Amino acid sequence: MATDDIPPPLHDIPTAKEKKYDRQLRLWGASGQVALEETHILLINNGSGVTGVETLKNLVLPGIGQFTILDPTIVSEADLGVNFFLEHASLGKFRAAETVKLLMELNPTCQGHAITEPLETFITREEPLAKYNLILAAAPIEPAILAQIQAHAQKQQTPALYLHSVGYFSSFAALLPSAFPIVDTHPDPTATTDLRLLKPWPELLQFAKEKTTGLEEGSMSANDKAHIPYVCLLLHYLEKWKESHEGRVPENYKEKTEFRSLVRSGDANEENFDEACAAVLKSLNPPTPPSSVREILSAPETSRLDANSPSFWLIAYAVHLFYTEHNQLPLPGAVPDMKAQSADYIKLQNIYKQKARDDCAQVIAIVRKLEKTTGRTPETAVEEKEIENFCKGAAHIHLVRGRPWQIAGLEEDEGKGEGRKPAKFNDRAKAMAMELTMPESLIGLHLAFLAWDEYTATHSTPAHNAGGELPQMPGSNPTGGWETDVEKVTGIAFRMLDLLIKEAGTHIEDPEYSDAKAKVGDFCMELVRAGGGELHNIASLMGGLISQEVIKIITRQYVPVDNTCLFDGVKSRSQVLRL
Repeated sequence: MATDDIPPPLHDIPTAKEKKYDRQLRLWGASGQVALEETHILLINNGSGVTGVETLKNLVLPGIGQFTILDPTIVSEADLGVNFFLEHASLGKFRAAETVKLLMELNPTCQGHAITEPLETFITREEPLAKYNLILAAAPIEPAILAQIQAHAQKQQTPALYLHSVGYFSSFAALLPSAFPIVDTHPDPTATTDLRLLKPWPELLQFAKEKTTGLEEGSMSANDKAHIPYVCLLLHYLEKWKESHEGRVPENYKEKTEFRSLVRSGDANEENFDEACAAVLKSLNPPTPPSSVREILSAPETSRLDANSPSFWLIAYAVHLFYTEHNQLPLPGAVPDMKAQSADYIKLQNIYKQKARDDCAQVIAIVRKLEKTTGRTPETAVEEKEIENFCKGAAHIHLVRGRPWQIAGLEEDEGKGEGRKPAKFNDRAKAMAMELTMPESLIGLHLAFLAWDEYTATHSTPAHNAGGELPQMPGSNPTGGWETDVEKVTGIAFRMLDLLIKEAGTHIEDPEYSDAKAKVGDFCMELVRAGGGELHNIASLMGGLISQEVIKIITRQYVPVDNTCLFDGVKSRSQVLRL
């Protein structure tokens, strides 16, 4: 029987789960899906909580393992107008339980839980947050309690996000561990091509020589000439260039342009020569990794390895030793598409893949030596697959150094009244002051949200349904008088603005100071006018953005926001700031 008639093996038939999650598996693969399914997320809702629920919706659909909503509020008529995961029958019932019930209908494989006790009592229990892999905290939250959540997250190295959504404006701040490395950054495919043409190895040189034999003499057939892989063409003309340039390769733009003309002189009409000319500028570069990658490979964590060190740092140090010895990173091994005979292209691919395997084998050997010296047991040895994945993406690894939230806490020596001064900005001051001078910056919105938090920290309202008291949001006083709240919030923001400029050790002259002050004032007024309410369209949009960052963090793929994202729904603008 002809081999073409043999049906595909049964294991190639996708399972029901693979069919269900087909599109997302193409984005983050099986390992990313497993990470999602092993995650338990806690959402802390103190306000209307629509943005948090929209975020969970976008995590339940792709198959998050478990989620818990902590919300002591009873469903009211106002909730039905903004929260799509509540219905008329939910009135008078706990909002957490009702929301969980309808969210789980989206994906029965996801487990949802509801906690209806107040956050103030929940947080006092011993290790209340320990079982969660990620925390979503939706404003408003008392600064002291938010500081407790942050302290736990930092101690347990648990990622956490603090969310704001008021009217047309939103923000979220990601609190990541002090060292959060990402190997699978998914760079643009055009940026991952590494052909090592300036440092070729013997097998590649021999293949190029075989494929270009007779090119200069004219003894090669037109068909063979038209199918020389452009890698071989570039290596061939590099040898010719070096003969007339004292063994040097093209180093600057002028020389590379001249070299491109040399390649073009070989044939002005064939497609493979076009490919070779197009690849000159991007391919004739020394295999030097970016400075950010070199900093990661020699980070302080690599100098204090022990048996409990994360495998990332063990591999990073092994790659650092490899780079020190060879002055290049392990070869990724991928070959871009090009015009060539199928047999030649496959052979070229195998040459690159074999070189990548050889480089990876050296790194694996270094890792095994490091494991012995650091006291790792065979049971805790790093898997070869993880090392191989690191070697393939070594030139594009990324490290986020997580920073604490900027909590609108107050100076301890200022008492408990409204006249307390905001906490100092410390090392964030200079960067924030610089942002104030940028016309398009949204730093004013960040200050307005800090002032909004400051107001809620000093005002409360009786919680008729949940018992006790809840933060009173600016502009939500049922007796009216929102203009008074505007003055209060704006006054807090202006004090913050002046303190920020003072701490930065700089002086912002008019009109820059007046412009910054006016923008902060406008943001404060719009936040107060919203009365703490969330617009569903803004909450839905932000739920998509936040869930995207959550997935990046959970799967440790792609590069997450570092660390604050601001959104102005009036002008449809967003900005990411590291604060």
